[in-house]
Amino acid sequence: MALKRMVLQIGMGTDIRGSEDTKAAVRALRDALWHNSLTVTRALDKDVDSMQVEVTIGVPHPERVDRAQVLAVLPHGTGTVNVVEGGLEIRTEDGTGSTIIANAAAVVRLDVA
Repeated sequence: MALKRMVLQIGMGTDIRGSEDTKAAVRALRDALWHNSLTVTRALDKDVDSMQVEVTIGVPHPERVDRAQVLAVLPHGTGTVNVVEGGLEIRTEDGTGSTIIANAAAVVRLDVA
């Protein structure tokens, strides 16, 4: 058997006032996952926890993201989180804060023949 890519889910999340990259990243992954109902595991007679999910997050400050909080969003399967520079930061007019926009991509793989 071999791991096969079954699904690509894409989402966007924001932290409007707090300048928190982790909060935006968590919201982006939730956005990607919560707009889908994956029935591929049932169709292939696989357990939902057999999914392997590779999450990529794009945020302005990758070093500020708590990967464990992002990974905790996954309702099923096992996952990995890769954080890269991306997304968008919009500074407030007075320069004291910013809005953070994060992008998420979740690739779901299953071990199939």
